[in-house]
Amino acid sequence: MLRLLQVAVDGQVRVVAWDGENDAHVVEGVSSTYDLAMKAIAEKKSFADFIETQAKGPVVDLKAAQNEGRLGLPVAHPDPAHFIVAGTGLTHLGSADGRDKMHKAAQSTEKPTDSMRMFLMGVEGGKPKAGEAGVQPEWFYKGDGSQLKATGEDLESPAFALDGGEEPELAAIYMIGPDSMPYRLGFCLANEFSDHVTEKGNYLWLAHSKLRQASLGAELLVGELPQHVEGTSLIRRGDQVIFEKPFLSGEANMSHTIANLEHHNFKYDLFRRPGDLHVHFFGTATLSFSEGIKTEAGDQFEISAAPFKLTLVNRLAIADEAPVTIRAL
Repeated sequence: MLRLLQVAVDGQVRVVAWDGENDAHVVEGVSSTYDLAMKAIAEKKSFADFIETQAKGPVVDLKAAQNEGRLGLPVAHPDPAHFIVAGTGLTHLGSADGRDKMHKAAQSTEKPTDSMRMFLMGVEGGKPKAGEAGVQPEWFYKGDGSQLKATGEDLESPAFALDGGEEPELAAIYMIGPDSMPYRLGFCLANEFSDHVTEKGNYLWLAHSKLRQASLGAELLVGELPQHVEGTSLIRRGDQVIFEKPFLSGEANMSHTIANLEHHNFKYDLFRRPGDLHVHFFGTATLSFSEGIKTEAGDQFEISAAPFKLTLVNRLAIADEAPVTIRAL
């Protein structure tokens, strides 16, 4: 499967094409994945077909690039304010269990929580027939492109946060073409980093808990996502592994189709503005927080899953206090 990466080569960011097995090569004639997508859309060609028309540049050693911290985000926007970061929750089979327990503990009742009710709505109506719209999922906003971190970079939790916890999942990246049509560029590994303690305090604080940084794996997997994706979420504290658990994704393990999640995101005119990028996180059912883990500064998150070849690695950092002063004019 074709993968696109952005790699620093001789001090310059280059687009690299890789099939996951053979040598990875620079794609000549383009300055970024964003530029590549713009040109492919303009010529009405797929990534693979457009790349065939471009000269093949030098071979890139991706293992060395990873070890040297030269792997960037798979896609970036020249203006991060035009890169919208959002996602959907309660989309995976089993994803409601931990959330339901959390909220039942908070409300001390056996009545089904809103989380469980929304999950069951997805199970019943999240996979409509082709061409039809199913039930809408839970949706959240995480910020803009300035919130995104590449593999090897720190995930910084605000000083006021109560938790900085990993969420191992898959995400898709989209470009809005000149015709206002969303074009899915591909899929990547992701860590949808969140504050689960804040969310546990009150479900209406979910919006606050999601306004955090997030990270994306280096590989943009082009084409359709396999129905079954199985990966591993691991946390290291120094030389010790304090958490390790498999996670599942792909539509075979989801209560919604990807098409249904895409429909309910892009049905809003606001999200079909030509030239914008979007990254959409598809959710997870595996959290160390649900296993009683309290993360600490310096903990290292490692997320891996086939068919992706490169592990997404980030350390947890805590930001300095940053008091905000409001002045009236």
